[in-house]
Amino acid sequence: MLLRARPIIFTVFSASIVVVFVSEPPSFDRTYVIALLFYWLFSSLYSHLRVIDKTKNNIPVDYGINYSLSFALFAGPLGLFIFETLFRLTEHMAKKYLKTAEPDEWLHTLYNIGSFVMFNSLAFALYNLLGPLFQSVPLIGFWLLLFLLVVIVSFLTDCCLIVIFYMTGDIRTQREALDFIKTRSWMDMGKTALTNGLLFLFLQEQRWDMLLSLFLLNYFVSRSFFSKSQSIQHKLERDQFEKMAYTDFLTGVHNRAYMDKTITKLNGTGEWIGVVVADIDNFKAINDTYNHAVGDEVIRHFASTLKQFLKEGDFLFRSGGEEFTIFLRHRTFEESVQLVEQMRETVRHSTVLVDYMAAKRPIAYTSSFGLYFCQAEGTMSIEKAYIYADHLLLRSKESGKNKVSAQCGGVA
Repeated sequence: MLLRARPIIFTVFSASIVVVFVSEPPSFDRTYVIALLFYWLFSSLYSHLRVIDKTKNNIPVDYGINYSLSFALFAGPLGLFIFETLFRLTEHMAKKYLKTAEPDEWLHTLYNIGSFVMFNSLAFALYNLLGPLFQSVPLIGFWLLLFLLVVIVSFLTDCCLIVIFYMTGDIRTQREALDFIKTRSWMDMGKTALTNGLLFLFLQEQRWDMLLSLFLLNYFVSRSFFSKSQSIQHKLERDQFEKMAYTDFLTGVHNRAYMDKTITKLNGTGEWIGVVVADIDNFKAINDTYNHAVGDEVIRHFASTLKQFLKEGDFLFRSGGEEFTIFLRHRTFEESVQLVEQMRETVRHSTVLVDYMAAKRPIAYTSSFGLYFCQAEGTMSIEKAYIYADHLLLRSKESGKNKVSAQCGGVA
């Protein structure tokens, strides 16, 4: 996909080369070499700890700290170009070795070198231009200027990326472009400005001990944050898989597997529970008269109708084709019977609007219920109560359908 953006990537890289050649070369002395080694080492170590979020239109957003601004202020465009080339090529080779490189990884490498050199070289020029003005602001002038430079570099980087993503089709509308820019956090930009400002001050004073300390601090903090992010992500994935495993895909309610799990949890608690088994009357006739897609709509409607009567703590499961099981909790027997009667009446008076033969058609249907109310204690298990409720459902069917058969049991 990135191949479509080759013209803009080559333009950015070529522009960075021009900026380098017209700039004043730095002093390649011992200080520069030590600084280059520090930045190359810790940037390379830090690169695998970056948190990449692809929730915005599948566009990767990097929330890591970049050290290029401080190195640009210290070494100028040419010194920065050497650092970026060394770092990005190391990153490129590492991805190739680990087999995590994209098919067009070389374009990523060219773009990263070009964009970071070009935009941070602009920051270098602005720093020298605006430095005297901000020096007149006591205490915070330097930091205000650093934050301004980070904002400018971030904005220009985002604009360049928006052009590239527009060419690749990842961004199509103005709204998506604005949403992409909004992924920038003022807090993250402040953190980047503070880190780069401190690094620049330590470079000027050749405080290698402090430089090393800051790099190590940032590395360990980032590693801790990365580990926590990975842990949270893995938990979210596990929760999602568990939700999928226990959810009926047609209706969105719990499935039979979750019903078995809930039964195990409720057995022996001593809680009074109303176990309800319900199904749709004459459902086969609905499928035969219309089709299975219409039948699915009726099942979804039935599940939605039942669900609206439940409160927190109750459970609704799809336990069969058109059969549903309900666990009513924290109610008396009389309250449970009244509630199930309300369910039956609501179903009887409702219709499902379905698509059939290129037209909208209302379908009316009825339902039958079996309710067994008991205390989950001793030898009275929820499994046994479910069997009793199923027998009561059968009694409702045999006595004419569209009925509720209920029984209050005790502790066996």
